[in-house]
Amino acid sequence: MKSTPAGLDSEPNTSAGRGTVSRRNFLRGGLAAGAAASFFPGDTAAEGQQVADDRIAYPYCGPHGLADRLDQGPFFIAQDQGEQTIAVTTPSKTHIKNFGLGLVGYTWEENGPSLRVRKGLETLEQSVEQMASLPFVDVLYIRCDWRDVQSMAGRLDLSPVWDLTLDAARRHGLKVAFRIQLSNPEFEPARLALPDFLHNKIPLVRIGRKNFHGGKDVDFLEPRYDHPAFQSAFLELNQLLAARFDGDPQVEWMDMMMYGFWGEGHTENLPSPFPDFLTGEKTFLHMTQVQLDTWKKTQLAVNTQPDISHVGNSEVLDLAMRSGCWLRSDSIIDEEPIQIEQLGNRPPWLAAIMEDGAYRAYDMAQIPVDRDGVNLRENAMMHVLDIGANYWSLWTEAENLAQYNRRFPNGFRALEAQMGYRIRPAWIWQRKRWGTEEIIVGVANRGVAGIPGVLRLTLENADGSIRVSGTLDPGHPYAGKVRQASLVLPPGLGAVELKLTAHLETKANVRRPVQWACEQRLNADGSFPVRLKGANAPGWD
Repeated sequence: MKSTPAGLDSEPNTSAGRGTVSRRNFLRGGLAAGAAASFFPGDTAAEGQQVADDRIAYPYCGPHGLADRLDQGPFFIAQDQGEQTIAVTTPSKTHIKNFGLGLVGYTWEENGPSLRVRKGLETLEQSVEQMASLPFVDVLYIRCDWRDVQSMAGRLDLSPVWDLTLDAARRHGLKVAFRIQLSNPEFEPARLALPDFLHNKIPLVRIGRKNFHGGKDVDFLEPRYDHPAFQSAFLELNQLLAARFDGDPQVEWMDMMMYGFWGEGHTENLPSPFPDFLTGEKTFLHMTQVQLDTWKKTQLAVNTQPDISHVGNSEVLDLAMRSGCWLRSDSIIDEEPIQIEQLGNRPPWLAAIMEDGAYRAYDMAQIPVDRDGVNLRENAMMHVLDIGANYWSLWTEAENLAQYNRRFPNGFRALEAQMGYRIRPAWIWQRKRWGTEEIIVGVANRGVAGIPGVLRLTLENADGSIRVSGTLDPGHPYAGKVRQASLVLPPGLGAVELKLTAHLETKANVRRPVQWACEQRLNADGSFPVRLKGANAPGWD
């Protein structure tokens, strides 16, 4: 039996959230109870307390108070003065790339690059390029360890996959998302996910032995996340990453850095390294707030993992959702009922990012097909639509994905046509109001998810001298619904050509263009043409 390395606690938290880590070792580890209280100020819920009702109605906590909210009706007939329908559109079935939805191809995952790269059959550059070249991929995703982005204090040292991914995304018109893992059980546990320069500064806890992935029993180590050295380094990591990526238009979202294995908020059936639940909860609420405070422009996503490791996941999820974070889950078939409830009945203005590790290699030789000819991978994809999700993850094997798409195209086509939101100006009316012209737009959403934020409509002419703009209520139009909005024009325009555009707002002063999902021809800039009827137009009273 191996001896306990210097600086490690030998007794992990072995009870359900009320562990028995030696208090003597705890103090020797560098953080006494008093120090913990001073580092994480403020009161918190009683030990072990959970959010009582996961159906709680979350108020919208968006980037602004909707000061320029558009009138959204209902629009009663107050006067019979020439109301006309001046445009109607047909929903498109084509693949449309918009912020807040899409298929996510991994260029790096917890094990590293694709299997072909690891076997020496192709280079990392070739692997990234193949993934970016797939016509159904919308977002390139990097999931790497802390050691893959920083090797010394005070600066970022991004591994080569970052530049390769960003360059490929730029050339192919794709977006990028990422997660930095603070813990990763896929590699030799003694290496951890921490950069080497932190190993001698942060106490490590042996949380137990386990047979992982059918291999030999190994010791699993976790850092003392609550140690001041860890917290200081974690703050610097966020500040360095935000200085490089916060507000970068290429970045779609960042997964919050959470506790434990793969950053998912758990250490499976092994205990946490904390002496008690309260310390774990305070620690991760603080780390969540650090990320919320640091990332001002880039969208954040929080994992819905139940609190099986007793580190405060329920409170973290509550804080993150109230702060406008999207939700994500790393499985969809073998999932607990509570996560399906949280994802499927989330606030409509929050996106859901879905992943599923089963058959993730898309190996044609290992995808079971049931007696009706439907494979289990496609079955999982259809469940993504059942909960109204916005994203589906594809992992790293680009060659397998291309073969799968040729053999089983229905799954990808269904996701492209329905996943997330798909909006269009289904009706446009013009009527006389208050001595001028009023345009009412009926925005229809054929997707399975609401708008992941706030939708802004703008009606203007080519040179911008005429411009009316405002927002819909958060999340509207909801999935499968229509939301109407009024845009009142200045008087005396006559028969003029205007254009209607949509933008999505998720953070203050951050707007992203939204492409209309209609069959009708759009302008070169993606706007929808709107021609006003003049006073003498046929049928205009």
